[in-house]
Amino acid sequence: MSGAALRVCALYPDRLNIYADRGNLRILERRCSWRGIGFDLTEVSVGDRLDPDGHDLVYLGGGQDSDQRECARDLQAKAGALMSAADRGAVVLGVCGGYQLLGHEYRMGDENLPGVGLLDATTVAGPTRLVGHAAAEVDLGAGPQVLAGFENHRGRTELGPGAEPLGRVLHGFGNNGRDGGEGARQGTVIGTYLHGPLLAPNVWLADWLIAAALGRDDLPSLDDELETRVASRALRAAQTRERSKASR
Repeated sequence: MSGAALRVCALYPDRLNIYADRGNLRILERRCSWRGIGFDLTEVSVGDRLDPDGHDLVYLGGGQDSDQRECARDLQAKAGALMSAADRGAVVLGVCGGYQLLGHEYRMGDENLPGVGLLDATTVAGPTRLVGHAAAEVDLGAGPQVLAGFENHRGRTELGPGAEPLGRVLHGFGNNGRDGGEGARQGTVIGTYLHGPLLAPNVWLADWLIAAALGRDDLPSLDDELETRVASRALRAAQTRERSKASR
């Protein structure tokens, strides 16, 4: 598969990077390299121009409230380019704070952070944080898979009719701790609260992102023995947390 290249844009990597977000980019790069696929990474931050035609995959990570505020304001200037990229089929992935910014808005008390509306989702800050190991069942077209990771968010996200949950909560809180949904999907735009980093225990999702961004369905398989052990450990952590909660 040599000759192909995945063009990735990391949005605000200097600000939205507190949940091992650079680790996600590294995993994408390695899994491309092992298959002979090129990996072109562009970092776009506050004040920089976003090329609507220059990227196959756009990634937004999570950040502190102050950084998220600054990025939310700047993202309004990039909203048109980001929407154009998604409209032509580019994959957009938002994790935690990045997920919230892909929706319509994030309400924090008297303050509203504007989103870009790529996901039909609205987030409201809750009184407590939803924290712990978590897992969800996800089907992106190849049958159910388990998405495992760690969640740590005040936001309670509600989906509108234009978006569907990324997955069904198996362990943990998910979007709001109430409706059983985790994350959101709308076309090629995906958001999730799971991180730590997201892709280390979920290399099947990394491969889906690569394939979807490149428009391919023929990615060669890799020897994922180590990655499978990491995934099993992440799922066991979520199951242990659930048992611990049940025994209280």
